[in-house]
Amino acid sequence: MGSTPSELLTTTEVAALLHCSRQHVVNLCDNGTLSFVRAGSHRRIRRDDVERLLRPPFRREVEKSLWLHRAVAGKLVADPQRGMALAYRNLAHRREVHSDGSAEVWFDAWERLLDKGVDAVVDMITARTEVAAELRQNTPFAGLLTERERLKVLAAFDATHPRAARSA
Repeated sequence: MGSTPSELLTTTEVAALLHCSRQHVVNLCDNGTLSFVRAGSHRRIRRDDVERLLRPPFRREVEKSLWLHRAVAGKLVADPQRGMALAYRNLAHRREVHSDGSAEVWFDAWERLLDKGVDAVVDMITARTEVAAELRQNTPFAGLLTERERLKVLAAFDATHPRAARSA
């Protein structure tokens, strides 16, 4: 599938997005960091490639958590009442267990998010942002996926995200 003209950016537009000089963008193109196509003598860069550069991939564990929460999102939209009730119960339990206040900021963030409703929760748990990644590390959705479902998601993740070979 080809790019539409609106998806192709000039080096000047990319420089503005990256907060750098146009020459730096040209250098990124020339050294292979950014893919580009030629339009006459001009370089054009796909917006997706620029966004990938702006948003590097997460570490493997963060990606795995995102995959698990995508499955949680599916269960949550299939049965919102059950999913939200479980989250509120788990959150209350965690507040009791971790009464020292060390995770209070995350508990408060989850409570505010849960109070916004299912749509807001699904948007956040499937987002590719640092805040979403932090929230997923403190998820109140433990137990929403069965163990079988969880293992199935993890197997699918491993199949599509092979570990990088380690050098000896």
